[in-house]
Formats: sequence, structure tokens, C-alpha cells
Amino acid sequence: MTGHGEHQPGYEERLQAFTGRELRARTPAQDPVNRPMIRHWAEAMGDTNPVYTDDAAARATGRAGVVAPASMVQAWTMRGYAATVAPPPGGPTGFDELTALLDEGGYTSVVATDSEFTFLRELAPGDHIAVRETVESLSPEKRTGLGAGRFVTTLKTYTDEHGETVATQRWRTLRFAPAPEQAPPAPRPRPAVNRDNAFFFEGANQHRLLIQRCARCSVLRHPPGPCCPECQSLEWDTAEACGHGRIYSFVVNHHPRHPAFESPYLVAVVELTEGTRLITGLTGVAPDDVTIGMPVVLDWLDSGPDPTLPVFRPAPTEAP
Repeated sequence: MTGHGEHQPGYEERLQAFTGRELRARTPAQDPVNRPMIRHWAEAMGDTNPVYTDDAAARATGRAGVVAPASMVQAWTMRGYAATVAPPPGGPTGFDELTALLDEGGYTSVVATDSEFTFLRELAPGDHIAVRETVESLSPEKRTGLGAGRFVTTLKTYTDEHGETVATQRWRTLRFAPAPEQAPPAPRPRPAVNRDNAFFFEGANQHRLLIQRCARCSVLRHPPGPCCPECQSLEWDTAEACGHGRIYSFVVNHHPRHPAFESPYLVAVVELTEGTRLITGLTGVAPDDVTIGMPVVLDWLDSGPDPTLPVFRPAPTEAP
């Protein structure tokens, strides 16, 4: 099988050669039009028109007796379950050959798009219907929301036992190559949140960069911890950083790779204007363009259900 857009030479000509070709020879219905099936149809559809079930009501409208709903014409010729699972007698049909050719082009899925009936006369019990189907047209390949595909239009001609046409049906389907399913993005590793650092992630979810501050000596510290490294106080509050800083150091990580991140990873130690430093990701810059001391500004990494995290990007260049 070749994928759509990669067909073998002559594929289009082989496909278009089906235009006008018979897909199904004249095939009689398994049963004649009959009252029980009309009644079942009307009940299933909730159609209470008495001309379908009551001779007197039908004659009162000028008809000879009950008639079948017009939309039943296709139902009389549909194959039963046993016929759909059994191989067709006499070998492959034109329909089988067209399906195989469309499959060869990658158009392996199908959805019906349109059915247009023309009714020439009403059917009555005793009529024996047959159907013949031919290809009317095959469209060039089109891009659709389901994938690249072709519209296949066939014409079904319904005739009675005398060979007279009672209805026609223009039937259009879309044969398409299903678009490949996109795997959902891999989730980022989740940070270990505890009582010491919960404030940091809660602030990040609000796009606020909060830094832990000693309540006694006002020293900022990051990463958060239970005790001040300067005065050993256990009391602390937070200060909101302005979001400006400079690259203190950085590394370009190529391994290990993780599906949630684009490789390589730019990881930096950013020295904030407030004086403390934090390890963070860099974005909006190529690895070769990063320099020590580069001014950076705060940005936010929002990714669906994952926690929001602070990242930094190069600060805008001031106009001269």
C-alpha cells in the first residue's frame, strides 16, 4: 500500500477509469414489497400516515391501496446480515475492485456525506424491486477535517419487476486517509511540594515570584528551607521579586533526555535584582547566544495540569 500523495504512476488514470463503470449489476431484492415490513418501518419511524397501513384511508386519497413510504426504496434492496459476511458469488465485484484501489491509495476510511433521492412512483405490496449501481464521479484529492480524501459519487437506479425505473439515488461518500493520531504531550516531572516550599508554587500559579525572607534579619534565601542560614531563626515571610536579573552561570544539558522537554535544555543560575539566586530554565534564546551577565526577565511556563513554573528570557534591548 502506498500513502496518499505517494501513488504509483498511473494511479489517477486507473482511478478515473471507474467513472461510468458498473459497481453492482442489477440485483433483485430478496423479498417483494410487503405489508409487514411497511408496518414495522412506519412504527420504527413514528410515521402515523394511514396510507401506509389502511387500505380504506389509502383509497380515500385516490390510491388503489396501501403504499410503502418512499424512503423505504433502499431498504427493500439492502442485503441481510448473512449476505454481508459471506463472500460475494462469482468473485469480486466492481465495488470490491474500487475499494481495493482506494485502499491502495491510502483512502482506507469512509463516511457518508450525501444521499439525494428522486422518486418516480410509489411502491405497493407485490412490487419486486431491483437495484443497479454505477460510478458517477470520483473527485481529485481534497484536504478535509478528517484527512486527505476523495469524494466518490455513485448512482443507484431502482427498477420494478418490469424493468421500469421507480427511483434513483445519488449517493456520495468520502473515502479518506485518516490523519495520524497525535500522542498527548508527556507530563513534566512534578516537583516535591512540602510545607517549606508550598508558598513558592502557590505564588507561581498566580504568576508571582515569591522568595523566602527571614523575619528576623531580612535575608532572602532560595531554595526555601525551615531555618535562616545567617541567624538560624525559624520565623520567615516572603518578598515578591520584580522579575529582573542576570545570568550568573549556565549549562547546556543534552542528557538525559525527557519527552516533556525540547533538547538541549538551557539551565541557568539567575541572580535576581534582589540579590538571591535561583536555578531556572532559559527560553527564547539559542544556547550559543547565552553569555554570563546577560540581563534576563521573568516569564512563566504554563502547561495544562502541570504546575506553573518561572523561567527567564533575555531582557528586551533598549533602543539607543
